[in-house]
Amino acid sequence: MLQQDLGCDDLPVLRERGQREVFCGLTGIIWLHRKIQDAFFLVVGSRTCAHLIQSAAGVMIFAEPRFGTAILQDRDLAGMADCNDELDRIAGELLARRPDIRTLFLVGSCPSEVIKLDLAKAAERLTAAHTGRVRVLSYSGSGIETTFTQGEDQCLKALVEHLPEDPTAAHSLLVVGSLPDIVEDQFQRQFDAMDVGPVRFLPARRSSEMPAIAPGTPFLLAQPFLNETARALEARGARHLSAPYPFGVEGTLAWLRAAGEVFGCTEERLAQVTEAPVRRARQALARYASTLKGQRVSFLPDSQLEIPLARFLHRECGMELGEIGVPFLDRGLLAAELPQLPAGVRLVEGQHVDDQLDRVRADRPDLTVCGLGLANPLEAEGLRTKWSIELVFSPVHGFDQAADLAELFARPLLRKERLAV
Repeated sequence: MLQQDLGCDDLPVLRERGQREVFCGLTGIIWLHRKIQDAFFLVVGSRTCAHLIQSAAGVMIFAEPRFGTAILQDRDLAGMADCNDELDRIAGELLARRPDIRTLFLVGSCPSEVIKLDLAKAAERLTAAHTGRVRVLSYSGSGIETTFTQGEDQCLKALVEHLPEDPTAAHSLLVVGSLPDIVEDQFQRQFDAMDVGPVRFLPARRSSEMPAIAPGTPFLLAQPFLNETARALEARGARHLSAPYPFGVEGTLAWLRAAGEVFGCTEERLAQVTEAPVRRARQALARYASTLKGQRVSFLPDSQLEIPLARFLHRECGMELGEIGVPFLDRGLLAAELPQLPAGVRLVEGQHVDDQLDRVRADRPDLTVCGLGLANPLEAEGLRTKWSIELVFSPVHGFDQAADLAELFARPLLRKERLAV
């Protein structure tokens, strides 16, 4: 079904509902287990869930990773066994064997949701049983009506409910969204130079370092897919700073400016602090200008990063935008991004994969950003693609990564030139 709606800063929005092609929220474990270094993610799911995580993360089974799967057997699914007793036993054995675990996440999946296994109550029970030893939280990584980046959103939302409250936190800045450590350190140095701070990051690298919040704590989102986390923070009185997301030079500069305005950083000081990294980033971006300028790009809905990335590719790389598909359109979190899209772009919320593939075939863009499952069929039809999930795994935020981000889009186009005969 296709419905047209006018709004969204004068851009028409097409809404589609139909067959979807996305990964589930379990995928977020792949980057979250590396970020929170003393946490363990225990998926309560099927062998398919286990294979997905093991294959996608690429960790050998003897490497003692910080994730695993409690596999639901046929007896569990048929209601012939007490899943809670089994879960308690597995969690107990895990915690006895791994004393380094400080936070244990019970991650729900499609099978555990279908049999109505209450992981929130299981987390309360296990927390009480292991008081002082470990904190047990739960969230859903189910792929039912969700997309893969919502796994991180649900995980951070679970953390927000347990963040300590400290009145002094009202005068600190909270940066929300999982970032590679090297990118986090770069932003920390830029905030320090701007006299913005103290700055705390959610999630923190260790469970004991999770930030405190208070009514009035300003927070910046580093990722555009953290809708539920933002609402949970606002419910505790925190204050969202609306800004473009830190992709590319313009996005990063505007993101830093939003924080600076709260802490009294003048425009002159911001320009002084960012002059060198902005110059380096623009010089590095220029290397890809001839490859990307004038090329047409379309996005199929997958990661929720589509709108900020489309803005970056159009404004800073000179690419022409075809269709921008997003799984969900949250106007509040994208209020600073939507006005920067050009008139005439086709914005689509939701997915009807057959209809969207028909439009891609009709448009024949030079590059299509899509999920893994759709990339190979489109490549076989002579269309160049970029896996959207790679844009979540890679360090792409900030000035120093602006050229790396552009390169990710340039690679398929350069490969096409090299293969041309």
